[in-house]
Amino acid sequence: MNYQWSSASHPGLVRTNNEDSVHPEAAGRGDGPIWVMVADGMGGHVAGEVASRLAVDAAISTDGSPTDKVNAANTAILNEIENKPHLSGMGTTLTMARLDPDGTGHFGHVGDSRAYLRRDDVLERLTEDHTVVAEYVASGAMTEEEAAQHPQRSMITRALGLIDSVPVDTFEVTFQSGDRLLLCSDGVNEMLNDKTISSLLGEGTPEETVWAIVEAANSAGGQDNITALVVEVEE
Repeated sequence: MNYQWSSASHPGLVRTNNEDSVHPEAAGRGDGPIWVMVADGMGGHVAGEVASRLAVDAAISTDGSPTDKVNAANTAILNEIENKPHLSGMGTTLTMARLDPDGTGHFGHVGDSRAYLRRDDVLERLTEDHTVVAEYVASGAMTEEEAAQHPQRSMITRALGLIDSVPVDTFEVTFQSGDRLLLCSDGVNEMLNDKTISSLLGEGTPEETVWAIVEAANSAGGQDNITALVVEVEE
């Protein structure tokens, strides 16, 4: 398989700084293996932007599986906090995938950034949010619609930089030609519903699509930092 990708990140319309990090930052094309990832520094915490950048940098520079890379990212943040105690409390999400030449995607996920797959005009969310409201929904105590409006919808239950060993969700996806993969921070899905996300993913080149997503999220209010990475799968 061949992959064409592009990414875009914007602070949104409310926050003055951007705590999101993304890799790759530049558009490109290749047959793999290619690592793609999005990290969202914990909003309202100390130096979220430092945590997300440390996570991405450590993941990129570490060999191994998605779990190996997530663990390295977690360790890098904890070491930075140990050396600089004033940064205590910072953390980040991290959602990543290795895209292999045979069309297999190997994923690792912690937090509430998301991975979506659009295939044959159908959008599927590949990741589960590690949030308080997601647990409520899973237990049947709350509907998805109620969760979307809940004041604690952004309260995450799992993140890097908080404990020595963080559980990592891992899974594999076998891609088909024509698939589109989206990795995004919650500044996208908090502003845009699945129908809108699917529609935007179905149009334009990956570069046009990521900026269309940013513009749509800002038009909807831009309440948080907005980061999107789109990969198109080709024969």
